[in-house]
Amino acid sequence: MLIVASSSIVSMMISLALIIACSVISKKSNLDREKMSPFECGFDPKSSSRMPFSIQFFLIAVLFIIFDIEIVIILPMIVTMKISAMTSWMSTITVFIAILIGGLFHEWNTGMLEWAN
Repeated sequence: MLIVASSSIVSMMISLALIIACSVISKKSNLDREKMSPFECGFDPKSSSRMPFSIQFFLIAVLFIIFDIEIVIILPMIVTMKISAMTSWMSTITVFIAILIGGLFHEWNTGMLEWAN
């Protein structure tokens, strides 16, 4: 019991020290204002340095990452097919694929997959 208590106290102290160190290091000063301003070969910028970001592009990128991660989750299921019971494996795969297809239909119905509006 003493080992658990001492290890939890040590871990809390390390976490607190890291939080304090990060908050001290991340303080920004007024000297950073020049670094944050746009720079184009010494001239004033002709347009805004903060270009508007297409939210549709962001949504497509997030969808790509989500489906990419789902593929990574599906691949080990093929390896586990040999060592698991076929009924439990099929039910797991069926539920997983049904959730994926349901999500795809939801995204399709809400219009998230349409690039041009």
